[in-house]
Order: sequence, then C-alpha cells, then structure tokens
Amino acid sequence: MIRAKRLDNGQDLEWTGQSEGIWVDAHDPTPEELTRLRAAFPLNRLALEDALERGHWSRAEQYPEHAFITVRSFTRPADPDEFTERMSLFVFPHAVLSLSHTGTLALTAVWDLVGRESVNTAQEVTYELLDATADTFFQLGDALEGRVEALEEQVFRDQRSNPVGPVFELKHLLGQARRLASEAREATALLGRHANGTSADLVRYRDVQDSFTRVSSRLDGLRDFLTSLLDLHLNLQSQRMNEVMRTLTAVSVIFLPLTFLAGVWGMNFEHMPELKSPYGYLFAWLSFAAVGGVLAVYFKRRGWW
Repeated sequence: MIRAKRLDNGQDLEWTGQSEGIWVDAHDPTPEELTRLRAAFPLNRLALEDALERGHWSRAEQYPEHAFITVRSFTRPADPDEFTERMSLFVFPHAVLSLSHTGTLALTAVWDLVGRESVNTAQEVTYELLDATADTFFQLGDALEGRVEALEEQVFRDQRSNPVGPVFELKHLLGQARRLASEAREATALLGRHANGTSADLVRYRDVQDSFTRVSSRLDGLRDFLTSLLDLHLNLQSQRMNEVMRTLTAVSVIFLPLTFLAGVWGMNFEHMPELKSPYGYLFAWLSFAAVGGVLAVYFKRRGWW
C-alpha cells in the first residue's frame, strides 16, 4: 500500500510518481510498487536492502542520493511484549519516503500533523517521526515501571509468592528495550551529524537524541532496581527461614528437659519413690508443665519465638 501527502498543506493525495514537496508512505510494498518508488526516487541500493530486510537493527547513513535512517521500536508499548516494528526513512531535500511492513505507531501519530506550521518540510517530518518513536519508549518505560512496582508490592505483601520468574522476564524485556533505545540514539546522532539541514533541524535531531538518552537511562534504572528487588526477595526469604529455624529451635529446647525427665522416670530402678506414690503421675505432669511454661515465657520475652 502506498499513500501520499503534500508537505506544504498536509493534503492527502493519490500518488502518481511525484517526488518533490511530498511525503510518500509505503507499507509492505509489492514488487510493482517498489518499481514505481525506485523510478520516482533515487534510492540507494544498500539503503533499500536494509529497509526491506526483516529484523534489521536501527542504523543511519548519509548516502550521496539521500539521508537514510531505520529505527526499531515496540509494537505495543503500553502493554509491552517482545514484538517490535521498524520504520525506515529516506530523507531527500524536499521529500520523505517512509517504508515499513505494517505501519508503526509513529507513522500513525505524525500522519495527521503534516501541513502545520512546524511540520511542512522533509526534515521536520523526519524529526516528528523520530520524536514520536522516542515517545513510544517513554510509554514503554511507564508500563514497565508499573509492572516493577507491582512486583515490589508482591514481594512485601505475599510471602509465599516466588517473583523470580517474573523478575527475570522483566529484566529480559528491559534489556531488549535498552538495546533498541541505544541503537535508535546512535542512529539519530549519526543522522544529525551528517544530515544536510538547517541549524534548527540539527537542534531537533539533538533533541530526539536526548530523548533516547533519557529513556535509556530510565530503563537502566529499572533494570538495576529489579536486581535490587531480587536481592531483597532473597534476603527476605533468608530472614524468614531464620525466623522459622529460631522458632523450631525454641520448641526443641522446651521439649528437651521434658524428654530428659521422661527418660529418667522411664528407667527401671527398684527404688524410685515417686513411682509408687499415688501422686507420682500428677507430679510428673506438673513438672512437665512448669518446666515447659517457664522456658516458653522466657523465650517469648527474649523475642526468640
């Protein structure tokens, strides 16, 4: 599918091969559509191969024919998973060609902005697309931060839960997001370093680069926090285990003298006065209760149980 929009007034139009003052957006173009695009735009062969290759990483390059940048972001940043999408931009002095497989969130967000006072040149459209892509990473950061906070609450409230699996799953997702944001930052920096634009355009590219830098730092912070949360969980588990062992030890110590008394009175000596006493059984139970009660009260006051 190919759609087009004029840069000066934002008017949608049917593309018939124009290559000046226009933004052409192509989604998963057919061979026939690629032939039309190559006839209208002087596309560098290497850049086109990168744009059509599935799974390609983010990168940028300044070719003699045009500037080129491709960036990868998450498909559903508000509900993040491992699925990503990619947008490739061929930036000419007076035209922009965007290429993607199914469209991206950034393309959808910027399409209706074209024609406004601040979005009516090829460089401005490129900036808005990259800035909208950076915004998706901030949405991703908000969603992941919510998951991290939920895990933190789970660690403190539910002592029986095991957050190790979700923590490592989130760390894997954060690592992937951090890598994509870093690659997009490097690509934007390279584009701003070599692009043929005005000083205002270069400032815009630095602004996008700063956005990717900030989101990378935020993702690094979340990943470090997850590591600390995992350490905290392990420490809490160790502390709870120590408390259990302390309680079991206290109970064992209480029953130890009772076992001793039962062993003494269980010996088969002939001369044991309390064995023949009518109150011997009662005396034994009172001894058990007194010794166990005294030890239990003592351990309770010392906080050992």
